[in-house]
Amino acid sequence: MDFKLSEDHLAIQKAAREFADKEIAPYADKWDEEHHWPRDVVLKMGEMGFFGCIIPEEYGGTNDGWLALAIISEEVARASSSMRVAINMQASGPAYGLLLYGTGEQKRKYIPKLVTGEYIGCFAITEPDAASDIMAMKTTAVLDGDHYVFNGEKTWISNAQHADLALVYAYTDRSKGPKGMSSFIVELKNNPGIEARGLDKLGTRSSPTGLIAFNDARVPRSALLGAEGEGVKQVFACLTRTRLNCAAGAVGVAQACLDITVQYANERKAFGQEIGKFQMNQDMVAQMAVEIEAARLLVYRAAWQKDQGDLGNTLETSMAKFFAGEVAQRASHYCMKIMGSMGYSTEFSAARYYRDAVLYQIVEGTANIQKTIIANDALGYRKANR
Repeated sequence: MDFKLSEDHLAIQKAAREFADKEIAPYADKWDEEHHWPRDVVLKMGEMGFFGCIIPEEYGGTNDGWLALAIISEEVARASSSMRVAINMQASGPAYGLLLYGTGEQKRKYIPKLVTGEYIGCFAITEPDAASDIMAMKTTAVLDGDHYVFNGEKTWISNAQHADLALVYAYTDRSKGPKGMSSFIVELKNNPGIEARGLDKLGTRSSPTGLIAFNDARVPRSALLGAEGEGVKQVFACLTRTRLNCAAGAVGVAQACLDITVQYANERKAFGQEIGKFQMNQDMVAQMAVEIEAARLLVYRAAWQKDQGDLGNTLETSMAKFFAGEVAQRASHYCMKIMGSMGYSTEFSAARYYRDAVLYQIVEGTANIQKTIIANDALGYRKANR
């Protein structure tokens, strides 16, 4: 069992950290304050190959693998949790979904543009009355000649108001239950039946989030991804991929909290000594350091499994996502406690980390959903990896 990163992975880590420190970190607080989405930085991330780790070279990717993707996601999130979201929207969701289920024409048309960042992607699962309960979604896509007619609304969709295309899940035949759900790769621009608008939120404010409304939107039949009725299989496969990216992002945010806490604890003095020398502060720092390392190992294990061909490692991915999300939230809270009023001030990035961290307990399947998956597997009620 080898716990060392390879020379290639170390080089990827170094390049991602240098990029994040130069192109993202100095501006992250200002972008967050202004709710600014830096489209130009997304393009630069594409140029760096950040969106191509899990994509073959024939479609413009680097094929560096899932561990490389996790490493990059962690480093980007360490600088800005918002910018980490782009990796999921370009690579783990739409691009990889196309790679698995798309036709040759779909792959050639869309994947290279997602990898470079020329096209902005998103995936649309959540609805106003169907979040954790995916099967309760109401969006329909009814075949009418050479087109599907879409009706319904997707909400809390990252990149919704800027995306060129979306991986959309909808019922093509509700009477068939789960076997009536299908997935589509839908071009969002210049379609009069599709409307997208932004939503405001507590954190991750330089990553755009919105809703997509379909009102008798006619979408070409060629947009179908795979075969009708494969939507359930595809949506849960998608979540097993995107949850890994989220878990890596949570580790990055937690690491950022530890970094700023250590710096502050060594500089700030009270009662004649650095506050890092007080045992109650050391208790919190120790917990942060250990839990971050444990979360990172869970993430790296799940990524390594995928690199060995085990894309269906739902259990290990859920463990990584659940624990990393909890660690990020706790680390941000410890950071705030140690920094006190200065942590609460927008003068430091700690306030941004605090607002961003809680998202990892919600997005891509809540903490309770992950615990349900893990517990059902442990109890033998429903095996996660099948």
